[in-house]
Amino acid sequence: MHLTFAVSLCLSTAAAAAPQTTLRPEVRPAAPPARTYATVQDAGFDAWVRKFRARALAQGVSRATFDVAFADAGFIPDSIALDRNQAEFTKPLSDYMATAASNERVATGRDMLVQYKTLLDRIEATYGVDRHVVLAVWGMESNFGKRRGAVPLISTLATLSYEGRRGRFFEEQLVAALKILQRGDTTPQNMTGSWAGAMGHTQFIPTSYAAYAVDFTGDGRRDIWSDDPSDALGSTAAYLSRFGWTKGQPWGVEVRLPQGFDYGKSARSVKQRPGVWASQGVVGVDGRGVADVDSASLITPTGAGGAAFLVFSNFDVISRYNNAEAYIIGVGHLGDRINGMAPLVHPFVAGERSLNRAERRELQQRLTSEGLDTGGVDGRIGPASRRAIRAYQARLGLPQDGYASLTLLQRLR
Repeated sequence: MHLTFAVSLCLSTAAAAAPQTTLRPEVRPAAPPARTYATVQDAGFDAWVRKFRARALAQGVSRATFDVAFADAGFIPDSIALDRNQAEFTKPLSDYMATAASNERVATGRDMLVQYKTLLDRIEATYGVDRHVVLAVWGMESNFGKRRGAVPLISTLATLSYEGRRGRFFEEQLVAALKILQRGDTTPQNMTGSWAGAMGHTQFIPTSYAAYAVDFTGDGRRDIWSDDPSDALGSTAAYLSRFGWTKGQPWGVEVRLPQGFDYGKSARSVKQRPGVWASQGVVGVDGRGVADVDSASLITPTGAGGAAFLVFSNFDVISRYNNAEAYIIGVGHLGDRINGMAPLVHPFVAGERSLNRAERRELQQRLTSEGLDTGGVDGRIGPASRRAIRAYQARLGLPQDGYASLTLLQRLR
């Protein structure tokens, strides 16, 4: 489902109740290839289905829809195993980007740009969303339709509702999936996706689909599962448009920083016009000021010494699809490469990655032991923790980027 590789193979939400803030809010590893997702007999599951039937009917699912959908549904142990073993997953950004914007993926994206030119013309004209970003989401989510997921959605969602860690969430997805079937957008046999319920070319979960998917072909069905990607790509553009995509604005621009740059300004809360950034020595990698299209923040994803970007509001819009920074940069840069732009000038720091929650807590504990106030040991790197990191970096004579890096944690150890 969304976010393959290092990024969220999982979740999005919107709809029956209220849309969640992102389609896929977590970073997770890909499912092991040996999984079969076979259904097995389970008396407890069967009893749960009988009770759930009444709840589904009370929410507007018809008897006929329910009975047809569950005729061949069953309990999938693999889905439970994956849901119970979702340790937080991190990967060096340099490695992640090597896959996200690989030469092969860029080449395929450029081929799709030509193959679907007429469709993309219509989508861009309708929603005002850059076609290269729509293609990049498609590439990131399913490798341009090659990996849409083959797990029976009703079975896996019912399984996770019955015995999973997030039963209430998955039951909401299951009801939404049944209503999709009731509407006639697809059939139980064709409704397949990831083990966690993400569907189609661009991996919508059922509630997000209900809220944002569109019938771009005009055939009366919002068919994101078809080999024809029209509805899926149109739905992706509609989703990004709904959350405020600004036509003609970049997601971000790679920049170079001046000697002695104050890394205290590298925070999403610091927003300035590119002209102001240029006056402070922050310019494009070509040495010229970045186009002054809107206010921008500066980010340094792997800290001092790695790539730096001025990012605009479209960066935040992509985050509504998946809020993992690696994913947002992956989509943005892949889109740029599909559009003919060159690879990044400054590589990401090799081996550097985001810390997982346990490591973030350890970092805070060790900084606190050094007499530095992190604002608590909660695994969240907020302003107080960044100030503590900068103070520790100052002690060591390091660039004070405030970045919670693996290298810094190793120093503290």
